[in-house]
Amino acid sequence: MTTRPRHTAPLACLPRLTLLPLLLVASGALAAEAQYGADPQLPEPQRGLLPNMGVPEQTPWNERKPEVPEGYTITAIATDLQVPRQTLVLPNGDILVAEGKGGGNAPRVRPKDFIAGLIQSKGTTAVKGGDRLTLLRDADGDGTYEQQTVFADGLNAPYGLALVGGDLYVANQDALVRFDYQPGQTAARGAPETLTPLPAQINHHWTKALTASPDGDYLYVGIGSNSNITERGMAAEVDRAEIWQIDTETGAHRTYASGLRNPTALTFQPGTDTLWAVVNERDELGPNLVPDYLTSVQEGGFYGWPYSYWGQHVDPRVRPQDPAKVESAIAPDYSLGSHRAPLGVAFSNSAVGGEFSDGVFVSEHGSWNRADPVGYKVVFIPFENGKPAGDPVDFVSGFLASDDTTRGRPVGVSVAPDGAVIIADDLTNAVWRVTRDAPIDADGDTATREGMGNDEGAGATGDASPPPASEAAPIDGDSDTRNT
Repeated sequence: MTTRPRHTAPLACLPRLTLLPLLLVASGALAAEAQYGADPQLPEPQRGLLPNMGVPEQTPWNERKPEVPEGYTITAIATDLQVPRQTLVLPNGDILVAEGKGGGNAPRVRPKDFIAGLIQSKGTTAVKGGDRLTLLRDADGDGTYEQQTVFADGLNAPYGLALVGGDLYVANQDALVRFDYQPGQTAARGAPETLTPLPAQINHHWTKALTASPDGDYLYVGIGSNSNITERGMAAEVDRAEIWQIDTETGAHRTYASGLRNPTALTFQPGTDTLWAVVNERDELGPNLVPDYLTSVQEGGFYGWPYSYWGQHVDPRVRPQDPAKVESAIAPDYSLGSHRAPLGVAFSNSAVGGEFSDGVFVSEHGSWNRADPVGYKVVFIPFENGKPAGDPVDFVSGFLASDDTTRGRPVGVSVAPDGAVIIADDLTNAVWRVTRDAPIDADGDTATREGMGNDEGAGATGDASPPPASEAAPIDGDSDTRNT
């Protein structure tokens, strides 16, 4: 990379590996409580030597596809990718896919870390991360993305993506970089410039979420903690568990909000200046603590980690305590339930149609530290008057089968202007596209993609058939791989 000044496979089926806790404060697992919404039911913490842990056995899709609501169709528009994470729909309808797998240098400090690492590895792909951006193009608008090109390679576990005018920003695991971008180009025309380095030491949580302010003046980067609950010491948490605000011209950054353990996806609510995030909360307090969440993010706000969760619920494991920080902690807007591992968030639009027109889509990767698996789907959170209202609705499911096997794990989610919902799946190594069978535009008329023509050359042809799940991966050295 260069820095320059700115002026303007078929699956090998593996047995499900489950480890019950050796010591439990309370005997038996708590029944799952209703944990959705602004006032989730929070049980008493369960502490023990080890948490419930389990990862579903992987199984191939064969002729199956993920399940979507009646009136919608899902298609695999790209397969055989190299660990797709987040996607970005470009103005001409092209789709950029960030591919990579970071972390891997977090030292294991407890026996639990070794055991958990073994279990987590069963839920990841054996495919090596591509460290690249892939561009998908449907040149004739028929829903088949027949052109697939490498837009840029040689990156370092790219994750977050944002476009501001002619600037394409990519959040690598160690730096925020930019490319010049012109509509229609299929490959970057030169190396990226580094706008600002990002924290990358240890990298217990390596993903760097990214979005741009509506006016394009600032970028926002989500930076996860370096531990579950400060077991590596507070010195390892400097500049961590935060959302940074970064000036697009100078690269200067400041902390916009803090106390968010692992903010894995960011977006602005359309027509507002309100930033929203999905956050992966802490582990090892039982299968029903602590809820992962969707929340609006207040400038200067503190959201509890590590001292407390869901407002002022004190986490007694943290030493020393900080009562003043606990007192200031903001409760999130909406609980998604515990251990869902949300990794993607995107606001809907009227073209999606039906009950899915007003709200957000959240992709739940599925977590590892409970014996019964949860998540593994894309849900829709309905909004009323600009706020979440009601229980989540399954929008894309079937990644987790009824026999507790898994075919895929959703990561990033994007919504195109035409109402298509784009989902990256880092276990299947595919990108899925969900469309309404009779799409409508913002005026209520039947929509068409004719006229959304693209220019410049084509690349390799992608296979749009249902893909197989990927083989399990060896341990990569990261002791917390819910999002890897």
